[in-house]
Amino acid sequence: MLPPAAAPEHVVKAIAEIEASLDDVVNHGSDDELFIASYLQGHFAVESRQLEMREDASIAMLNDKMVKSLNEAFANNELESEDAKQVKALWDRLVAI
Repeated sequence: MLPPAAAPEHVVKAIAEIEASLDDVVNHGSDDELFIASYLQGHFAVESRQLEMREDASIAMLNDKMVKSLNEAFANNELESEDAKQVKALWDRLVAI
């Protein structure tokens, strides 16, 4: 069993909303959308879970951690350029919710 989140309630709620949006893409998206969402989901799961354990968590902190994680992955050429752009665009849309 996971320990309860220490983050402020609005951050936990935002994380849950982003998770639901990613799950929705996985359930209803095209093959390309599924690939992009699944890739983003991997990074998001790691960063969001760590952030949920911090009492000082914020959406800005989540965005900073996600952008850093994605940029490091892109710098390692984990994705083709166009796929990287789509992952970044999806993250930008999700974090703006």
